[in-house]
Amino acid sequence: MIVVCGEALIDMIHNGDGTQRAAPGGGPFNTAIALARLGVPTSFLGRLSNDGFGHELSSRLTADGVSLELATFGPEATTIAVADVDREGFAEYEFLVQGTSASNLTREMLPEKLGPEVSAIHLGTLGLVLEPMASTLVELVQREHDAHVVMLDPNVRPGIAPDDEYRDRLHEVISESTIVKASDSDLAWLFPEVDYERAAEQILAGGVGLVVVTLGAQGAFGAHREFRVKVDAPQVDVVDTIGAGDAFGAAFLAWLHDHNAIKRDLGIDGDELRAALDFACLAAALTCARAGADPPWKWEMDAETARRTA
Repeated sequence: MIVVCGEALIDMIHNGDGTQRAAPGGGPFNTAIALARLGVPTSFLGRLSNDGFGHELSSRLTADGVSLELATFGPEATTIAVADVDREGFAEYEFLVQGTSASNLTREMLPEKLGPEVSAIHLGTLGLVLEPMASTLVELVQREHDAHVVMLDPNVRPGIAPDDEYRDRLHEVISESTIVKASDSDLAWLFPEVDYERAAEQILAGGVGLVVVTLGAQGAFGAHREFRVKVDAPQVDVVDTIGAGDAFGAAFLAWLHDHNAIKRDLGIDGDELRAALDFACLAAALTCARAGADPPWKWEMDAETARRTA
């Protein structure tokens, strides 16, 4: 099982005509959904509200196959993200978080210990920004990283917490991660003096086993201890990019899961890394081709892979 930690929230998306629509979202929420749709046993560890939006989020998770055994519920209002999508489909967010559900994940809500059935822990986005959730998840990683693969997707959200404090926290979690998946813009913020390839080298030098960098329409780059791989992205008509990075990370982890490669030593070769990156890029592309964070199901991935290789 893969445990996905962090926030579930509601995206309020501008329709372009002055109205808004509410959609379930949040990086960890999207990642958990994407993993479950790809057939990976998945559990969500986060704080959900008992309000109407909270029930919508929990219902969506369970309907798509995500376990809520590690989730907690409370009276706080659901966290809201206001998404502004530009003409090219890229989204910018403003977060309404004060006193809301996602941030109120505390140490007391963590399981005493994650069992042997857990193969990996995934975290990032607001999960490492908002307190007390951020400190809670840092403590979880510190406690569990020797026993489980940790995959970090920082999905950087500057300006919410003090940037220096936030950057230091991310570097701390990077040092305890097995896999770091980040966009090139994430790495530009974390390592402002170097390009993404040199940033990946610095992360590897710190003991991380694998660095995966998303490059948008240019594809993705993977840096392993022993080799480097770059792949192109499939071409699609982009509706918007909401949830594309989350779908990429989930699909990459799902490929590792399906090939029994979720191990501390990450013993994969260059061809296997290329295949995992191609699979992840396809999941991201299919997500971009439809509105909102709507990651593909396993059958869709299989059908599209067969079509492209026929």
